[in-house]
Amino acid sequence: MSTQRGRFIVFEGGEGCGKSTQSRRLADRLCAVWTREPGGSALGVRLRELLLSKETGELDSRAEALLMAADRAQHVAELIAPALESGATVVCDRYVGSSVAYQGFGRGLDPLGVASLTGWATDDLWPDLVVLLTVPSAVSASRLGSDLDRFESAGSEFHERVVAGFAEQAASDPGRWVVIDGNAPVEVVGSAVDAAVADRLGL
Repeated sequence: MSTQRGRFIVFEGGEGCGKSTQSRRLADRLCAVWTREPGGSALGVRLRELLLSKETGELDSRAEALLMAADRAQHVAELIAPALESGATVVCDRYVGSSVAYQGFGRGLDPLGVASLTGWATDDLWPDLVVLLTVPSAVSASRLGSDLDRFESAGSEFHERVVAGFAEQAASDPGRWVVIDGNAPVEVVGSAVDAAVADRLGL
């Protein structure tokens, strides 16, 4: 008897939206595999350091998109796809939506081109559910503090484009995406996440 494929749940959102906290919380509740991008594989850990470090300096936008795609390709091959095939549920902090929002809308690349690149890199492995957490820009800034990485320090206009990119993706694919207010208390946000996962996936 073949094992039923596991469910793939992704958390997306701008900086400081609470997705790391909520994705870990959900993974614990579901006894799921938790992972993140960039950095979900041994290679990814090295790419994450390169991509997030200010010491890297200016990266060409296409180079940045390709590094993200390389991280994701290895991540899917090494961890996500095998876990799903084994029947495990996988909860991931960032995935395709982040590349479309950050490198597409944020950096000014073609969002459809970025999505196509990612589709090729992942052999068209798409999430069953994407949870988009939203917070006002002032809340995002207050949660980040002063020790900012390369993306966090990219400026308010960049992050406004990123947030708009997430919103557009959610609006264009409501069957896969659900939008949740991340500005509420952690427990309230968690309850909303649980309700969405139960409604959409029966988990």
